[in-house]
Amino acid sequence: MLPVVLPAEQCAILARDAEEAPNDPIEVDLDRQEVRRANGKGSFAFEVEAFKRHCLLNGLDDIGLTMQKGGKIDSFEGRRSEMWPWLDGFGYVKGGGKIEARPIRQKKTIDW
Repeated sequence: MLPVVLPAEQCAILARDAEEAPNDPIEVDLDRQEVRRANGKGSFAFEVEAFKRHCLLNGLDDIGLTMQKGGKIDSFEGRRSEMWPWLDGFGYVKGGGKIEARPIRQKKTIDW
């Protein structure tokens, strides 16, 4: 959700439009950064920070932004594994495979 900031006069005009014709839509166009009144009565411009606009238009959250760098992340992790293989932990073996873990037999009762 993006809060749009407009001057009080423009908000009053939009409120009056909504009262006069409650079923007429008001369109918010993030790409053009404008709020369009119903039935072509005009529009009002608004400002949005460029980065926030980019993220909203492209459906990017923090994870999505990170995933855009997937190639660089993979390259870094490959170099790191070559230089410092012990950082991959004991659960990994050379060649990218994991060591399978065996199930642990649990006691039937829990001794606190």
